[in-house]
Amino acid sequence: MSKKILVLMGGFSAERKVSLSSGQDIVDALKQKGYDAFAHDLTDVWKFIEVLKNEKPDAVFNGLYGNWGEDGEIQGFLDVLQIPYTHSGLKASVLGMDKSLTKELASENGIKVPQGEKMIFRKFKAEGTFLKMPYVIKPVSDGSSVGVYIIRKKEDLEAVRYEDDREVLIEEFIDGKELTCMVLGSQAHVVTELRASDEFYDYHAKYTAGATQHILPAEIPEDAANRCKLYAEHLHNILGCRGVSRCDFRYNPEDGVVLLEINTAPGMTDLSLVPEQAKYIGIGYERLCSYLVENASCRKI
Repeated sequence: MSKKILVLMGGFSAERKVSLSSGQDIVDALKQKGYDAFAHDLTDVWKFIEVLKNEKPDAVFNGLYGNWGEDGEIQGFLDVLQIPYTHSGLKASVLGMDKSLTKELASENGIKVPQGEKMIFRKFKAEGTFLKMPYVIKPVSDGSSVGVYIIRKKEDLEAVRYEDDREVLIEEFIDGKELTCMVLGSQAHVVTELRASDEFYDYHAKYTAGATQHILPAEIPEDAANRCKLYAEHLHNILGCRGVSRCDFRYNPEDGVVLLEINTAPGMTDLSLVPEQAKYIGIGYERLCSYLVENASCRKI
């Protein structure tokens, strides 16, 4: 009898649209591999509980992104219910979603990160930052480069929009090549360079066909590529990630490889980087989805 897999998608975050676009692809891929897979758009918690009670899935494929999906909330919920789920568990998800905590842990473990500070946006508006321009402002907890601003001159601040009580991270801007590296299981295999037509690899660049050129493998020195892979594997293990993760970096000869962030639930759309890197090493989309399902787990009571 085939395993019943609930593919959880949609959700409440700013990345809902991205999640919906990949959810059905995941269902189709799992069906091709022989699973009894079906999708559920998480818009109501009580309806979700009813689905779990009625369908009794063997595992949940977590296709949610952003807040509530990859920040430990859904992971803790499924842990309590003792339902195995794909990707990282509660602890790794909480740490990975908080960019400030990730930076602290990375820096303490020898991974180079940008200089910066965390503060409430209200305080930033009142006091500014010790960093010189250019610098980057981004939410402490969000994905898909949602709400990221590069401040090169004072006038750029006029476009910055956050709620006053939002926690933001202000970081020095690292110029150079934008790189990304997947860890599948416990091993990093290849580095991709991202050449965006926009100023940087933002939400538009990630999910608009033709907006970004993917150079695979990245055209960088071998020692820089090896450093990316080493950093990605190290951070994956430090946080206790499982299944798959993806680290994003900047590189230039002067600064070397600098970690920007980790994604513990990387995108699975047809433009996403993890499926592309998996395919490069001989793992097709269907096999990738199957691998994640077979490695699904939850915290044991």
